[in-house]
Parts: sequence; C-alpha cells; structure tokens
Amino acid sequence: MTAPITKEQWAEARRTATEVLPGLVAQVGLPNALLPYQAQTIELLESSVCRVLFIEKSRRIGLTFGFAAYAALRAGRAKEAGGMDVMYISYSQEMTREFIDACGMWARAFSNAALAVDEFLFDDSDKDGERAIQAFRIRFASGFEIIALSSAPRSLRGKQGVVMIDEAAFVDSLPELLKAALAFLMWGGQVVVCSTHDGTENEFNKQIQDILSGRKPYHHLRIDFDDALRQGLYERICLVNGQEWTAEGEAEWRQEIIDFYGDGADEELFCIPTAGTGAWLSAPLIEARMTGDCPIIRLELPGNYLHLSRLERAVLMAPALAQVKAAIKELDRTMVHAFGFDFARVADLSVATLLSVDRMLVRREVLTLEMRNVPGDEQKQLVRMILRGAPRLVGAAFDATGMGWTVAEDMGREFGFRTDDNDGGLIAPIKFSTDWYRFNMPPLKAAFEDADIVLAKDEPHLSDLRIVRVVNGVPKVPDVRTGGPTKKRHGDFAIALALGHWASRQQWYQYEYTSIADLRRDMIGHNGGPDMDDDDFGSEFGRQHW
Repeated sequence: MTAPITKEQWAEARRTATEVLPGLVAQVGLPNALLPYQAQTIELLESSVCRVLFIEKSRRIGLTFGFAAYAALRAGRAKEAGGMDVMYISYSQEMTREFIDACGMWARAFSNAALAVDEFLFDDSDKDGERAIQAFRIRFASGFEIIALSSAPRSLRGKQGVVMIDEAAFVDSLPELLKAALAFLMWGGQVVVCSTHDGTENEFNKQIQDILSGRKPYHHLRIDFDDALRQGLYERICLVNGQEWTAEGEAEWRQEIIDFYGDGADEELFCIPTAGTGAWLSAPLIEARMTGDCPIIRLELPGNYLHLSRLERAVLMAPALAQVKAAIKELDRTMVHAFGFDFARVADLSVATLLSVDRMLVRREVLTLEMRNVPGDEQKQLVRMILRGAPRLVGAAFDATGMGWTVAEDMGREFGFRTDDNDGGLIAPIKFSTDWYRFNMPPLKAAFEDADIVLAKDEPHLSDLRIVRVVNGVPKVPDVRTGGPTKKRHGDFAIALALGHWASRQQWYQYEYTSIADLRRDMIGHNGGPDMDDDDFGSEFGRQHW
C-alpha cells in the first residue's frame, strides 16, 4: 500500500489551507455539531429525491454518528412531518449498542420525547425453524421507533420506514438483505447502505459498480480518509480531547493510522477494494477481538551473532530470556493452555503464541514471542522455557514444514510426540497442506465471529491476520510479504495463532512441571526457599489426563 501523499506533503497542504482560511481551526465544531461530510449525508437523506443511498467510506471517520442524528430526527417527528420507523442493521452487537447510545444522545440534543430505551429479541425465523437475535430499541412519543439489530435478519416483513445497513460488506447475506430492504420503497421508505470495502468480488462493491456505470438509479457518496481529514476530522478529535491542532500533528496522526492498517490501508481507508475475494477476516472483526493485554516479546539478533563470543551472545539473549521468564510467572495457573509455533530462520519471523482456555472455552492470547534472525538453538531455548513453564499445558502444535521440522523433532524428543497413532505426547508436528487449511481454518474464523477469542491490540498482528486470503475456496497465507524492506512479515502470527487454536481443540493429556524448590517448600510447610530455576523452569515432569 502506498499513501497518496507523504506525511510532509500532507502537513504542508494542511498548513497552507488553514492560512488561506484564517480562523478555521479555532471555529471547528463550534457552532456545527456535524462535520461537513456528516451534514452532507443527512442533507441528501432529507431531500425528497434520495430513496436509496450507497456510501463507500473510510474507517474511523464517524459517519455512523451522523446516521444516528438522522435516525433521531426521522423517528422523533410526527407522521405528517415525515416521521417513520428506522431500522439499523450491522454485523456486530457492539456497533448496534453504540448506535443506540448515539441516537439517545441526539434525541436529548433535539429535545425529542423518547418514551423508552430497551432491549428485546427480534424474530429472525426462517423455513428451518425459529431464531431470535438481540436487538435494541428507542421508542418516541411520535409513535415511531429506532430498532438496531446486530445481524442481518432474513426478513423485514411487517415493517416500513428507513433501513440503514452499516458495514454492509460484512453482513451475512447482502443480496438477500437488500431484496427485503428495497421493498420498503413501495411505502415511501428509504434504504441507506454504507460500508468500507471487502474485496472486488464482494456484493457491496458490485452494487457500487452498478451505480457508477448507470445500471442502477441510486445515489452514491464516496468519503475516504483524506476527504474526512480535509473536512475537519482531526480538528474535531483535537477539540474533543482538549488538544491544540497543528498541521504537523495531523500529518503525524494520519501516518500512524495508515501504518496501523499496513497493506490493508488502501481498502480500509481509501475505498480501494482489493483484487480477488478480499480478506478472510475483516479488519473490523479482528479489531473487535483485540481487547486483551498480554506480553508481546520481540527478539531480533544481529547478522553477525554467531561470530560473537559466548559472553556477547549471552548478553544479547539475556533480555528476552528475562522477559519470557517474567511473563510465564504472571500466567493464571488455574487456566488450561495451548501453544502454537511457526518456524522461520532467514527471511520471515518465528512466532510462538500461547493461548489460555477458560471454562467458557474462550481462547485468550497470553504470551507471544517473535524472533527474527535467531538461530535454531536459541529458538529452542526460548520455546523450551514456555513449554516447561506454561501451567496446565494440554497441547503444542509446531510447523514441521521444511526447516521447522528440526525444532519440532527436538521438542518431540524431549516432550513426546502426538501422532495419529499416539495421542499421549505433547508435541504435534504439522505439515501444512490444503486439507489442513480447509478443515482447521474455519473453526478459527468461527471463534472470531462468535467472540470466542481475545487477542492483544497489535498492528503487525492485525496485518498478519488480514493477509489471509481464500484461494480456490481454501483460506491460506498467499505468497506475498508485508512490512518494510528489512522487516518483512508473511502472515506469521496468523499461522502461529491457527496452530495454537488447533492445539487447544484436540484431546490432549495435561502436562505440568513443578520445581524442586516448590516441592521442598510444600514438604517443610513454609514459603521460603530458592526461586524457580532460570534454565528449565522446574525439573519435575508429570502429566494427567484432561
């Protein structure tokens, strides 16, 4: 991904714009509650000619906030003034709750009489049976209401009014949802479809292309990240946070956001859909699961590492060893743990990820170790520390493709192999194949969709997960690299996470280590004694069935 202009060019352009329009920065947001692109959207929807509106947009620009203002205006007015019900549909419950909160704020600002705000179950039945999904509702004295749903209902029968479909590229079945929504037009309703892109073959992009080609008579807006910035997005952020706006500060913030999305910035920020079928996991979905906090330890050794003295090598390794030791001591010893390891030696990263599994079967990232240019023996030293120190470890899956087999083999010698014929060992060497991806990636995606996985917020990990593509119907990491010229990544965290998730789902034996020092303290009945051994995190090895 290449940004349209550089950070320095953006700062100069914004500085020049504010010098040409003196006082612009000082007045932003005071008196206008909405930014120009938000106000333009509402103005278009308020016009009598706009029945269907498609908007392709950047992430993080607050357009849903503008939708909430329109929803409160429309549902709060009397029928003779054009009032009607508003139904808001998104792909996640978090978005629907935030939308209802924003609608409530706007209702108070407009002094609309809202009779009640509640939650209820919306009937989403189909021919195979009954299904109910959680919904949120605001009732107005006008007799109309705003209803927000967290997934696309198969039918909108019995309703009329305004339908808003937010992040439409990511709902369950956009063609079927549009078919139901467009029926609202017969009774004077409106349909608003808004989204970031998710590939050229996604139905949302197909609809946009039909509009642009004139095949469909719908209205269209395009608001990318730079459009929003030019119209005051960052000034508003500064105003809300009590910060002073500067052109340089805006340019720096803009570049940070672009860097955060990495190779996905064209699609996520600049409304340019990727070729092919799009990302296997959407950025909004990944970010929604990045709510945890855990150590992410990154070790990069110099190119001449093996030519250094033993003492120099020990000095370079010491910080990573200490960090891993400290992280292991903080692990919850009541949790079951599983481990995934993606090996690399030259161009790519080796990534080790440890997951905890709670009683609700939610997998949580609790430790990730990334190694660049780290020799095999040092990799095994660090991996061994994690395997010996992780409480209630029930499985470890290792990339055994190519050179990865050497680490998997040595760890298997020490901890025992798990194979189809022997399920009593700890180490499962995985030789990746199309069938392995075909059968084991869908459960990982389901964990994201069902909120059964929690990750730490990390830009490189977001980029790694976004790079996974569906190739001939099978999700896998394509043969492309992300990152800078000297910091290339190849979806390394995505593979380690997939391995760890696979390991957590197998029928394993539970392995634990108890140090001699701990046994001695238990025997003599006090808490004194030496600390855990630095090299092996304990020397007593046992197992029990889990």
